[in-house]
Amino acid sequence: MTQSRWSGTKDLTPAQRREGLVERTGLDAADLTALDPADGLSVDAADVLIENVIGVMGVPVGLATNVIVDGEGVLVPMATEEPSVVAAASNAARWAHGAGGFHTSSTGPVMQAQIQVVDVADPQAAKSRILERRDELIAAANEVDPILVKLGGGCLDIEPRLVDTAAGVHVVVHLVVDVRDAMGANAVNSMAERTSDLIAEIAGGTARLRILTNLADRRLVRARAVFPADALGGPEVVDRMLEAAAFAEADPYRAATHNKGIMNGISAVVLATGNDTRAVESGCHAYASTTGRYTSLSHFEKNADGDLEVTLEVPMPVGLVGGATRSNPVAQANVKIIGAESADRLARVITAVGLAQNAAAVRALATEGIQRGHMTLHARTVAVAAGAQGDEVTEVAARMVAQGTVRSDAAEEALAILRSERA
Repeated sequence: MTQSRWSGTKDLTPAQRREGLVERTGLDAADLTALDPADGLSVDAADVLIENVIGVMGVPVGLATNVIVDGEGVLVPMATEEPSVVAAASNAARWAHGAGGFHTSSTGPVMQAQIQVVDVADPQAAKSRILERRDELIAAANEVDPILVKLGGGCLDIEPRLVDTAAGVHVVVHLVVDVRDAMGANAVNSMAERTSDLIAEIAGGTARLRILTNLADRRLVRARAVFPADALGGPEVVDRMLEAAAFAEADPYRAATHNKGIMNGISAVVLATGNDTRAVESGCHAYASTTGRYTSLSHFEKNADGDLEVTLEVPMPVGLVGGATRSNPVAQANVKIIGAESADRLARVITAVGLAQNAAAVRALATEGIQRGHMTLHARTVAVAAGAQGDEVTEVAARMVAQGTVRSDAAEEALAILRSERA
């Protein structure tokens, strides 16, 4: 079983962290070689993944520690360019560690495709005709991917809707599909294209768009964690965090930034595992608006013991088969580190990290402010941009933080002084 509790990681070198990762997960060292750029995604491999390839771009991959999801320890790779994200998720996971970590549930790997039918003379009657031939349409959809059906997935239902648009009433038919361990875009899109002509014939109209919806509200994952008041800094901190969360629920301007903090965690793991960050992000933000008003994706409450309890519910369309998850060696290595044997398990881990990131950000905002911790870590990036190398990076960053000025000119000045001192 993975030992997710890991202190002192910030003081180790990348090589030492990989060695510790092997010890804690039981993986072979060879499983992690792709995390070294020299052995990661090559230009030749990238050339078959997308068009007009000219190279590859590296993104730092950090390791979120202390995470427990449904009783199992997990170390979580996060691909992000933003300082403080990995540290924040690890800290929040540590606060929840003693209370059992993160508890999750899901609705299963169900995606939907939409077939838009226009020029229908009798939309209400067309809806009824489609439902009358539901079984026939499900069978036609499942002929597209017999392997998916054999694995226990496939089209589960047909749901026609009437959508009143500026161009008239459209009959929009949803194919509800269990995609198993795939993200599912290819499967549902193929089913939509194969069945669209038959659906249009039944409706008495013309098929237009045939594509999945990224509002994956049949593929929800929920995460919950208890953060003891003592771990957060006391009852006053809990109350301040509740005030901050209430602000996010009530005001879309605050909610946009609040949810961005959630996505800092979610998108970093989605990217690290080769999944589609844009699909997940669009689905989550759309889900935040389903009440007719954009609001917070998470909810903060004080439980009977006075501790903070946070819940998060989001669409999470991620997979383990197909796409970059299988073709990018770095993504493969990161999936092995997480140890997820199903797309559902991966989705639960990702959601837990999003909750952790959110809790850490809200605590920072409610106490010392976001800049203190963020700028301390950002100072290292600024130091590197100013030309600092090796141990100069840490020293230049420390001098800027001590002065309270983290800027390129301050970094250049600190670096010049440091080098004159060492001359």
